Amino acid sequence: MAQKGFYYDMTACVGCKACYIACKDKNDLPLGVMYRNVYTFEGGRYPKPWIFNISISCNHCSDPRCVTNCPTGASYKREEDGLVLVDQEACIGCQYCVWSCPYGARHYLEEQGVVGKCNGCVDLVERGQNPACVDACVMRALEFGDLDELKRRHPEAEVFTSWGAPGAELTGPSMLVTLKPQARR
Repeated sequence: MAQKGFYYDMTACVGCKACYIACKDKNDLPLGVMYRNVYTFEGGRYPKPWIFNISISCNHCSDPRCVTNCPTGASYKREEDGLVLVDQEACIGCQYCVWSCPYGARHYLEEQGVVGKCNGCVDLVERGQNPACVDACVMRALEFGDLDELKRRHPEAEVFTSWGAPGAELTGPSMLVTLKPQARR
C-alpha cells in the first residue's frame, strides 16, 4: 500500500500560521475547531534564546489508534494512499477516536454530532493538487506526497517525535520533520 504523508521543515517555518488559516478556511471550520495547529516553543535566555514552531495536523498514521478504536468503522484507512478518513454518514459521534488520537488531531463537530479531522484535502489531491495548507505556506516548509518519495527528497528528516509527541512506535505517524537542534527530545 502506498502511504501519503507530510514533510515539515522546522528550520524554515516562521510561525505565520498561513497553513492553519488555509485549512480552517478550506474546511469552513467553526470557532475553536482546527484541523491543523501551529505550536510555538521558546526558551533559553540572552545571549542564547531559542524558538521553534511545529505545524501539525492528522499524521495519517500507519497504525492509527483512531481507526482501531472506532466501533462503527466510520474511521478508516484508505488502501490506495494510506489516508485516514472519517465517513461522517457512519459516524455516531461517540468520540472514541478523539480520545484515541495521541496528537489531538480529531474534533467533535457539535452541530453535526460527528467527528471531523484533516483528510489531507483528498478532493484536491485526487485532482493532482496539494492540500490547502501546503500551498498556503509562504516559506515552503510544508510538503505532501508519497512518504517514500519525501524520505528520498529529505534524507535528513526524521519521523515526527518532537516535544509533546508520543514515540513514533505508538502509531507510526506519516509525518517527516527536519528538526531544529532545540526540538530534539
